[in-house]
Amino acid sequence: MVTDQRRLARARANKPGFTALMALTALMAGVPGGAALAERQSSSADVTDVASAIGRGIVTVQEGVVSWYGGQFHDRKTASGERFDSGALTMAHPRLPFGTMVRVTNLRNGRSVVVRVNDRGPFVGKRIADLSQAAAAEIGMMHRGVARARIEVLDADAELAAAR
Repeated sequence: MVTDQRRLARARANKPGFTALMALTALMAGVPGGAALAERQSSSADVTDVASAIGRGIVTVQEGVVSWYGGQFHDRKTASGERFDSGALTMAHPRLPFGTMVRVTNLRNGRSVVVRVNDRGPFVGKRIADLSQAAAAEIGMMHRGVARARIEVLDADAELAAAR
């Protein structure tokens, strides 16, 4: 954990250079619209690209404000067509493909949870994601309603490791 914190601090101090941006773009090019997504992320003020994340099996990193949604949406259809379950570990994101596995870390307390993207949103301000009620409880953000968080899109190997 200390090593990961040091690595992240180093990555923040050294903004990713041209090579890192090209590597991220190449990685994202395999996803429809991926190059455009990488470009939007590198130019957005609320998104942080961390070059060292690529070597750890993390494809994308975002930091910003996340919120949660629950009760009033329970059992309604999501944008993916499945029914929303406020007790499931899921998330709404404006652009990530449905089914994408994501680690969300509350930057205030360091708690994290792995969730699956199954909906679109949020539609309020500059928030970067909406978590299900269960996911929000896992990272300790229920009382405040919003939290500053890091979103890491996991690759298949990282997803398996996180599930163990």
